[in-house]
Amino acid sequence: MTHTLTLQHIEPVTPDTHRLRFRRPDGFDFTPGQAVDMALDKDGWRDETRPFTFVSLPDETCLDFVIKSYPEHDGVTEQIGKMEPGDKVIISAPWGAIHDEGPGWFIAGGAGITPFLAVLRRRLEIHGTLAGCTLIFSNSTEADIILRRELEAMEGLETIFTVTDEANPGEGVLTERIDRDFLGTRISPDIGHYYVCGPEPMIEDVTEALKGLGVAEDRIVVEDLD
Repeated sequence: MTHTLTLQHIEPVTPDTHRLRFRRPDGFDFTPGQAVDMALDKDGWRDETRPFTFVSLPDETCLDFVIKSYPEHDGVTEQIGKMEPGDKVIISAPWGAIHDEGPGWFIAGGAGITPFLAVLRRRLEIHGTLAGCTLIFSNSTEADIILRRELEAMEGLETIFTVTDEANPGEGVLTERIDRDFLGTRISPDIGHYYVCGPEPMIEDVTEALKGLGVAEDRIVVEDLD
């Protein structure tokens, strides 16, 4: 079953990423961490679907997404960045493998942070703290860090930010890739779950690194939204 959503508001959160708010259909439900396939409701684009994750929570009256645009692709995400209130999209039924399995390590690359935003927000709402949760978040540059202030303000959440294409970022941002050496000095393989989301090559590399460090496969939760 599909639904047509009407855009209420759009605003930038990084130079190439926007938060979009849509009118929520009556009776529409989902689990934090789930995604939908989305297409633009206009001629020539209705068959071009892409997966995007809700960053709002199921009990809110709106549906929010944070979507990164890739102008060089000349595709859906570029068009989404140009949307205006009143424009419409078509979404599928919710789907997705990432949901709250308990505290642990949230390892994200770029727009891969989006399923974690809803999971962490809901966990914080229920428990009042994210104690026992660590976010490891990799981006190209410091300016690309999505909703950094919100993440840093989440009670109990330990945040580790790192960038790969900037030699001298600001204070509190590392310049290392998330590989086995990086993870080996920061994780506790026998503690918690390991949530991984980002571009497919990153998911594969991080998953193999975690297994190599002794993390059991059944404690690794992955989603590919690239």
